[in-house]
Amino acid sequence: MDELPEIRTEVPGPRSRALAERLARVECPEVTCLTQPLIFWERASGSNVIDVDGNRYVDLLAGFGVACLGYAHPELARVAAAQAATLPHAMGDVYPARLKVELLEALARVLPDDLGAAILSSSGSDAVESALKTALVVTGRPGIVAFEGAYHGLGLGALDATHRDHFRAPFAARLPRNTRFVPYGDAGAVREVIQREAIGAILVEPIQGRGGIRVPPRGFLRELRSIADEAGALLIADEVYTGWGRVGAWLACQADQVVPDLVALGKALGGGFPISACAGRAEIMHKWGPSTGEAVHTSTHLGNPLGCAMALQVLELLEREHLLERARRLGAHLLQRLEREVRPCPGVRDVRGRGLLAGIELDTPERAARVVREALGSGWILLAEGADARVLSLTPPLTIPEPLLDAALDRLVELLSA
Repeated sequence: MDELPEIRTEVPGPRSRALAERLARVECPEVTCLTQPLIFWERASGSNVIDVDGNRYVDLLAGFGVACLGYAHPELARVAAAQAATLPHAMGDVYPARLKVELLEALARVLPDDLGAAILSSSGSDAVESALKTALVVTGRPGIVAFEGAYHGLGLGALDATHRDHFRAPFAARLPRNTRFVPYGDAGAVREVIQREAIGAILVEPIQGRGGIRVPPRGFLRELRSIADEAGALLIADEVYTGWGRVGAWLACQADQVVPDLVALGKALGGGFPISACAGRAEIMHKWGPSTGEAVHTSTHLGNPLGCAMALQVLELLEREHLLERARRLGAHLLQRLEREVRPCPGVRDVRGRGLLAGIELDTPERAARVVREALGSGWILLAEGADARVLSLTPPLTIPEPLLDAALDRLVELLSA
């Protein structure tokens, strides 16, 4: 189903409001914001989400970029149901499922060059943790260079490399403080840090997602590659948001013809199931040494067969339906319309992106919040990103029909012109 919005009640409707009241009684209050319009989802299909009040929305976020194939893709649903009925769990680092081997082989096949060995896990933050541990194992140096605006997850290791103080401050006493932050896009600042400190890795998002859809200057990643090589440090690409077709390639790094030493993948990898991977060059991963029967870095659900089955099906569909090429083509159309019709709107400071990852930077967070709220009320799901939430993000399913995307842009122009 890929249909225009249909709003039958006020937003949020009475059932969503009742669920918000129930949630407030049982969930830690810090988790879900109850002071903004909150809808509760009931089901979803294609680009559409139906809430508990029967309102139909178009999700222009693909559920944080996860639903790269849209929701409830029939082949993905079939594979998930079949796997759940046969083997929903295995002992991933002791007695693994066959599917773990097949997924790792598939990753090695499509990832560039020698990124042929991987550690599977459950979340993007887990994948970043795996990469940071690998860098320490390989180099013996705990220092990390990361970037202002970076978001790498909220596990304590990944949190140390996440820049925003909103996330860091409550847990500052627990953080190792081994990360040095420099301006995003400034390779010279990286070189200065790496010349004076024991840096084991450079951790970078090829395009910052939660930082505000920030696209670095051309050549930036190539410079980081050179700096890492000169210093004997590892280059880690956090492609949790940008990878797996989002920008029209398996990895966003490929636009600069750069192959990192390690890459973190997540979100779209399982098409809706929580699975992630840290993939790296085999000689780097082998520095961990062989297991002696008790893995020093593992988790209960490592290589979960349900997740592996879904990830394999996602990969097959991305290839068979030529969705990477589609993301490039539709993304070019999206950015052309943003430049032509959205950039001239009042309060728009910038439009930017690559593939089906685009951002609209507004002059104030208040304007962005208004647009998000009014879009939701008319059936379009958006979010504002960036440190002060002034950048509207567009990360729709790679399968979204072009007329539906055009209708979304028409509505955005209306809202921004009001």
